[in-house]
Amino acid sequence: MSGLAIVLLSIAVLGGGYLFYGRWLVKKWGIDPKAKTPAYTHEDGQDYVPAPKAIVFAHQFSTITGAGPVTGPIIAAMFGWLPALLWILVGGVFFGAVQDFGALYASVKNEGKSIGLIIEQYIGKTGKRLFLVFCWVFSLLVIAAFGDIVASTFSASAVKTYALNAPVTYGSTMAPNAAAGSISLFYILGAVLFGLFLKYVKPNQLVMFLTGIGLFVAMMAAGMALPVYLNKMQWLLVVFAYIFFAAVVPMWILMQPRDYLSSFLLIFMILGAVVGIFVTGPTMNFPAFTSFNVNGKMLFPTLFVTIACGAVSGFHSLVSSGTSSKQVRNEKDMLGIGYGAMILESLLAVCALVVAGAAAKNGKLPNGTPFQIFSAGVAGFFEKFGFSPYVARCSMTMCVSALCLTTLDSVARIGRMSMQELLYAEDGKAHTPVTKFLTNKYAATVVTLFFGFLLSLGGYNNIWSLFGSANQLLAALVLIALAVFLKTTGRAGWMLYIPMTVMLAVTMTALVMAVINIFVKMGAGSFVFLTDGLQLIVAVLLMFLAVMVAFHCFHKLVEKPAKKTDAA
Repeated sequence: MSGLAIVLLSIAVLGGGYLFYGRWLVKKWGIDPKAKTPAYTHEDGQDYVPAPKAIVFAHQFSTITGAGPVTGPIIAAMFGWLPALLWILVGGVFFGAVQDFGALYASVKNEGKSIGLIIEQYIGKTGKRLFLVFCWVFSLLVIAAFGDIVASTFSASAVKTYALNAPVTYGSTMAPNAAAGSISLFYILGAVLFGLFLKYVKPNQLVMFLTGIGLFVAMMAAGMALPVYLNKMQWLLVVFAYIFFAAVVPMWILMQPRDYLSSFLLIFMILGAVVGIFVTGPTMNFPAFTSFNVNGKMLFPTLFVTIACGAVSGFHSLVSSGTSSKQVRNEKDMLGIGYGAMILESLLAVCALVVAGAAAKNGKLPNGTPFQIFSAGVAGFFEKFGFSPYVARCSMTMCVSALCLTTLDSVARIGRMSMQELLYAEDGKAHTPVTKFLTNKYAATVVTLFFGFLLSLGGYNNIWSLFGSANQLLAALVLIALAVFLKTTGRAGWMLYIPMTVMLAVTMTALVMAVINIFVKMGAGSFVFLTDGLQLIVAVLLMFLAVMVAFHCFHKLVEKPAKKTDAA
């Protein structure tokens, strides 16, 4: 089938979902454009910072668009491109975008509180504690997986090149990786300067856009001209130092401007993929459907766990309620930020699927990781537009790493906040010396990143499957919690019942299967405690926490409906 036809169909479905289903949700739930949002009522210059819609959208989109929308669809293509495409479109419109918008909506309507604190308000303290423990453990998995991916991507070493009667020069076969790492460092510096510019100059939208474009071009050029050669461990230390800094400084000085600048990079990548598909008209060179069982993996639940970002991802809800909700200036912006960012991410997932399908030969994908397959395909499009191979590869390597970096800095902040919220003293009670120390933002960040760093040493391959299951399980729990919030406040929440039931069934099945596989390894004598043992402990813990949270939520959900209140 034509890849162009798939992209056109997907644009129509995703665009229709935003225009009709998204706006229908707004009408069912209700917004108040005149209401003062938490960004104003709780403005503190740190986390609660009002920002223009474009900046909040850039933050939401840049943060949620991690490795998933590229990795998941290409891996799931083992079942054929049609099941993957259907799940991306159905999941994106009716599952993922609804969850992202719902979490943002609920948080803005509840003083910018995270999902954990919303659960406390509408379900109870026990539910809140269990959910926050789940979120904190999940944040460690995200930090470990994405930190390892970024360090591996940037890793490169310079090699000496000798020539007769010529000075020694340095080069590297991994120069695009080194350049991408250098661009990232320039991005951090540029983001801080841009943040200061926005804070004190307060430019209009046009000046902000043009300045951002200028910085974007300058940082790309500087990074390509001055590549940085470090090994993986050195980059891992740099990455963790950066995310510590990002997690503790005010939003306006780094994360807001960085996400705005990164959005240029990500949209540049998506446009490159879409335009390239339009110009070249690629054909899908692997089957629409292969089998319900591929290499011992069943389509259910594997497909629905493998494709998370791009269809539905629990991590997105932590961004919506953890950081984005504290920046929204007007409630009418929420649909575009929450629902719209997810729809754009689903389009990226479709493009990744099509690019991989075009690269396939004789029904098989080329060798390499999903990122390598996608990067090579889009870089090929850029070369056809006149870009040099080096510029094309540097740009794509940076785009791919930006997907992970913008997730990392936000999840470090979210992990820190989850730990603080978990340990905060209840009303009327004093902190112990230990909890007072651990709720300090610097201490909470160090503890969170320390455990994330330890997990990252095992490599993302050892935790990726567990991360996927935990991510989708988080989505199920958030959907259940949102259903309780909507019911408690007298709003319609029945549209969440099917998504939350499906996701709970999918993820619990996947985790049970993962535990069974680990026990099979034990029986076969191939059990490794450092990797398999850790996965077993985390998987069992996640299942226990999920069952307890779901129990508390469902108990509230079956209670008699309450009259609509003004509290939301």
